[in-house]
Amino acid sequence: MSEQSIAGAGSAMTVDGDRSARARAVIVLLCLALVLSVFLSLTSGASDASAVRVIRDWVTGAMPVDAALAARDRLIVYDIRMPRVLLGVLIGAALAVCGAVMQGLFRNPLADPGLIGVSAGSSLGAVAIIVLGTTWLAPVTLAFGTLALPLAAFFGGLAVTLLLYAIATRQRRTSVATMLLAGIAISALAMALTGVLIFMADDRQLRDLTFWQLGSLAGATWPKIGTVGPVIILALAAMPFLSRGLNALALGEATAGHLGIPVQRLKYTAIVGVSAAIGASVAVSGGIGFIGIVVPHVLRLAIGPDNRYLLPASALLGASLLLIADAVARTIVAPAELPIGIVTAVAGAPFFLWILLRKRGVIDL
Repeated sequence: MSEQSIAGAGSAMTVDGDRSARARAVIVLLCLALVLSVFLSLTSGASDASAVRVIRDWVTGAMPVDAALAARDRLIVYDIRMPRVLLGVLIGAALAVCGAVMQGLFRNPLADPGLIGVSAGSSLGAVAIIVLGTTWLAPVTLAFGTLALPLAAFFGGLAVTLLLYAIATRQRRTSVATMLLAGIAISALAMALTGVLIFMADDRQLRDLTFWQLGSLAGATWPKIGTVGPVIILALAAMPFLSRGLNALALGEATAGHLGIPVQRLKYTAIVGVSAAIGASVAVSGGIGFIGIVVPHVLRLAIGPDNRYLLPASALLGASLLLIADAVARTIVAPAELPIGIVTAVAGAPFFLWILLRKRGVIDL
């Protein structure tokens, strides 16, 4: 190793040390922001149900003055808002963390969780159930009931992942570039098949498809959380173990391999984890964009690129932003509800354009 490399590594460690204190402080602030976002989400909505009163009665054990009103508030808070909040936390964290992992894996700040086609595959599975659930896929709908849609979306994403891995892997080595190109092709094919199904849909199904594709947490229920929650939690729990490898991968695959990083296993774990988390998220919420791009980039500007801090910070900020977007979606046109994908797109698209303008010199290369 040359003297310049050693000096550069020492300089990077010094910068990392300076950023570490800031990163820990930012993570603490993000924890507080998440608590406030959860409180905001529990207290927001078209109904005047008081989450504060419900929690106070539960903590103190006090008997409510109006039993009927208290029962209504408990129903709204426990069975409608709380599952929605928990699902928003899980999906927001999954989208942001997967965005950070994909950007580290592709070494590109414009990478997105949907880049490898998992979102398109999940959408195809969900659209197939919505359109064909009463005809060709009626046995699936009868067998799984309300879980048929999330399960179809999840297995659609899983099928795309397995196909991509088979295409991009040769002699036990996975090419990230091949996976990216194959993901674009498979996404186009999945979108074409989705278009065929949309063409076959009736008016009611078209309304369901439009609302689902724009993204929403309105369908959050405890059974759905029980179905997709463990998948998302396991995927998120595995991501921090990739931080050291992703940090080394920023120097290039060859350098990472010389540093002792099992590059092939890192790619496989990252791809499977992202596919599982995104497939499960899309299965219950539909398409929600820009969280995976915006959150990691904002945090890199604040705390640096060290994935040891970037991944947990992304989970916290992604969860908070999605809860805030959901609260806005529920209240801005109350008593109706705006699809949450519209809110995230309105906020995220200008920021994405700003990233493009900053990185256009790199992109032109």
